[in-house]
Amino acid sequence: MAIRKTVIISAGGSGQRMKSTLPKQFLPIGGVPVILRTIDRFISALNDIELIVVLNDKWKTLWQEICRKHSFDYPHTVIEGGAQRFHSVKNAIDYLVKENTDEKLVAIHDAVRPFVSKDVILNTFCEAERHGAAIVALPSTDSMRLKDQGGEWRAIDRQHIMTIQTPQVFLLSLLAKAYSQPFRPDFTDDATVVETVNQKIRLVEGNRENFKITTPSDLLFAEALIKASF
Repeated sequence: MAIRKTVIISAGGSGQRMKSTLPKQFLPIGGVPVILRTIDRFISALNDIELIVVLNDKWKTLWQEICRKHSFDYPHTVIEGGAQRFHSVKNAIDYLVKENTDEKLVAIHDAVRPFVSKDVILNTFCEAERHGAAIVALPSTDSMRLKDQGGEWRAIDRQHIMTIQTPQVFLLSLLAKAYSQPFRPDFTDDATVVETVNQKIRLVEGNRENFKITTPSDLLFAEALIKASF
């Protein structure tokens, strides 16, 4: 029997850098809110995937309006977000554990990455099923420097640097164990949380278009991708 697959769409951000009254995940690109385009990527890749949407409580009514306006009726559960991304994901994991004790694969994906490819989604789930944990990454194309303990900036070999994206996919049992611990400031993504329970993380090559929309210029680039029928 195939292991059940779930995606947690992390949509609790406020979007301050976008300089908009609406969080960036609700802004339209090509006439469709970013979050709906993101969700569609996962539904298209895995049409029976369980969908969890994590939202700040103040945006739940707006989400309902968006669903009605765009005739989005895919079954899903809305979970209230927390103070930090860590707490938002933890709320979703707690719900999944309480709902069912069966093992499953859980992807965690930023609502503002609407251009993740189908192949990347499927490959990341496959690697996580084999190894327990897999995340999307890309090699750096820029020259890199790192500040040393003396405050000097030193060049480093970019061949040893990877840029991390989402989705990040894990066995639910690993997530439940990792997220049972208190929040720490160095928890910059889900993989850093899971690594604290001595779990090795597999890297899956991502697609360059899977960028995170955070600024007005990102939104313009997203519009250009839509017009190019990406």
